[in-house]
Amino acid sequence: MRRLSGLLFIPLLLLAAACGGQHQESDSAEMRNSKVPAITKGAEFGEKPTLSTGKSDPPKELKVEVISEGKGPALKKGDIAQVHYLGMTWDGREPFDQSFDRGAPIDFTIGAGSVIKGWDQSLEGKKVGSRVELVIPPSLGYGKQGSGDKIKPDATLVFVVDILKGTSVPATIKGKRVTQDNENLPKVGMNTDGKEVSLSVPKDVAPPTMLVSTYVLEGDGPAVKETDSVVVRFVGKTWNGEKPFQSTYTANTPATWKVSQLPVKGLKDGLKGKKAGSRIMIVIPPDQGFGDKEQGAIPANSTLILALDILAVQ
Repeated sequence: MRRLSGLLFIPLLLLAAACGGQHQESDSAEMRNSKVPAITKGAEFGEKPTLSTGKSDPPKELKVEVISEGKGPALKKGDIAQVHYLGMTWDGREPFDQSFDRGAPIDFTIGAGSVIKGWDQSLEGKKVGSRVELVIPPSLGYGKQGSGDKIKPDATLVFVVDILKGTSVPATIKGKRVTQDNENLPKVGMNTDGKEVSLSVPKDVAPPTMLVSTYVLEGDGPAVKETDSVVVRFVGKTWNGEKPFQSTYTANTPATWKVSQLPVKGLKDGLKGKKAGSRIMIVIPPDQGFGDKEQGAIPANSTLILALDILAVQ
């Protein structure tokens, strides 16, 4: 769960229990006729906008207006989008969340289900450099349950979104093989077919007490910096566990992480400096993992092992 300050962005834009709804692209005249809230200040791309309160009844279908169209590539399913945003409820007078003042845009994967359906449906196909306004009905937002104190049940949501970047994400990585010759460390599979990577731990060997981060397949992409977002596939085990505690392969969906916001120090440090297009193995001792705290399926004082593909860096 990623905290951006104030409200939580996830699950603030996470899929609610709602489903259904139709996407209806609108031109400016149609939007005016449906009385979609106007941008009253900060109308230019990159400026913090101010929105008026919605008038009359909100539209029942998803509405999307391209305020200004960028010249970059169109976002497609699976791309990482980096955006600034401001969100209000239809009848609200103040934003319930926004990223402009924080100076911290957010990154997410188009079509991965990591944000509410209204966002995934609205932004796919939009060009980098565009500003769009979205009106999202409850069925594509938070439905009958709402979200916290600021988004009531059955709320219609209004967003202004600036699309800053878009990065294509390959299905797999194909780096140069690196010999795994340390018998005291786990061994990671070399397959590049998109199937789950094997991860075997040596028996009767004590885990390392220092962080280990090594290449299994070395790519040639840009090196990961703390300010980057990364798209990864991974499988994770504990040193003494037989089954994975987590795997992106189960859901067949990669994860998108903001490196600076990762709560596990060993994971953050293990990623930094490694190149996109690589498979790495990270061994995280307890003092750089979850320490003496149990974390779901991870027992207290566990050494963590991850076989991790760095699909893209943004």
